[in-house]
Amino acid sequence: MEAAKHNLDLTEGVIWKKFLLFLLPIAIGTLFQQFYSTVDAVIVGQFVGADALAAVGGSAAVIVQLVVGIFTGLSSGATVVISHGYGAGDKEKLHHAVHSAVAFSLLAGAIITVVGILLTPDALRWTKNPQEIMGDATLYLRLYFLGTIPTLLFNMGAGILRAVGDAKRPLYYLVVCCLMNVVLDLLFVAGLHMGVAGAAVATTLANLTSALLILRQLTRTQDAYRLIPRKIRIHKATLLHILGIGVPAAIESAMYAASSLLIQVPINTLGTEAVAAWSATSKVDGVYFALMVSFGVAIMAFVGQNYGAGKYQRMKQGVRVALTISLSITVALSILLMLFAPYCFRIFTDEPLVIQYAIEIMGYFVPFYFLWTCIEILANSLRGSGDALVPMVISVGGDLRPADPVGLSGGAPLEHPYGHLHLLPRLLGGDGGRADPVLLPGEVEAVVTAPSRRGFSVIGQWSR
Repeated sequence: MEAAKHNLDLTEGVIWKKFLLFLLPIAIGTLFQQFYSTVDAVIVGQFVGADALAAVGGSAAVIVQLVVGIFTGLSSGATVVISHGYGAGDKEKLHHAVHSAVAFSLLAGAIITVVGILLTPDALRWTKNPQEIMGDATLYLRLYFLGTIPTLLFNMGAGILRAVGDAKRPLYYLVVCCLMNVVLDLLFVAGLHMGVAGAAVATTLANLTSALLILRQLTRTQDAYRLIPRKIRIHKATLLHILGIGVPAAIESAMYAASSLLIQVPINTLGTEAVAAWSATSKVDGVYFALMVSFGVAIMAFVGQNYGAGKYQRMKQGVRVALTISLSITVALSILLMLFAPYCFRIFTDEPLVIQYAIEIMGYFVPFYFLWTCIEILANSLRGSGDALVPMVISVGGDLRPADPVGLSGGAPLEHPYGHLHLLPRLLGGDGGRADPVLLPGEVEAVVTAPSRRGFSVIGQWSR
């Protein structure tokens, strides 16, 4: 199959050079996606206040993460199937996968929009969202759900392009739309004083623009993955193949989001300062996760194309390259975040108590980044080969399971007003006389060692 000039053939050439060339635009693009929500938080926090920051970055943000995370997991199935077809030169497989993926995005987006709008108040109550910000959080979340279809279409379209080696065009569209989001945020929030509604509308319009741009590209390409609107339909066998890979990834994403919700609930009982601090932390913390997600996307496409081409040894070499580069970046970024955390949080708010809480949280998160790096690379490497169940078991099995969720907000009084968030000391079994451990000792060992052991074991079998 003749590759378009923007498409990288990941089955040939020097591995580390090809991987970096493919990774760089994905990483920049993923950071721009993170920048979307961060801009909302910064502008709302600075021009409206801490309550508004808590409204857009508390339970509302976690609920959005849950919904989008599930669909992103499902869409990874399409990325894998398409990368296999592209690597093998199977035009019919590509055609069916692209059109089934877009049809599924439209259907799922419509369902999520309706259900999300209807259940927003209930979802916020279930997460014990502070009553004083309930109105703003409900408004923000409902407006966000109105833009679900464009969001899903863009993510699916970007996945299609990346599966065939084109990581540059999704980046170009993200840059344009992120700049558009900033301008609209300033106009609606700072200029027209629309509050959280302005931030939501700005994000929705930017997402719509990015979806239109990527659909335009898919319909204009002359390659085998061209999207023909009148042929958009679900091909049953192809969709089942996509879902066979995507559903385990969606379950994995749901588990991560569910654990975030379990943490968010007791945080919401601590007041708006705590919620605002957690919101700011999630945005700064999101920079690291955005980078690691980009590594996961890149290695999944790399492995997928080489799997389709039958180059199993090259797959293993690519995983080693990805681990080496990602762990090096993780160490450097961890050091920078620990050194400059106070300055990062002052971008969001100038309230001393919020900044103090946020710095404390980051002190417990950053030392454990390297664990997630290994999980992300290994799980997506396996997923790229079409093995979806093992990565799900690896990631979910290593997730943080609350031994006593009620103990987070109940039990003995906490000496520190933000003591509920002292997760990692309790993860390691030390409760300091304040609360029950969040994890059992055996689970800590699973978090640290099981993903790497199982991931390397399965990857080691690729050359057999």
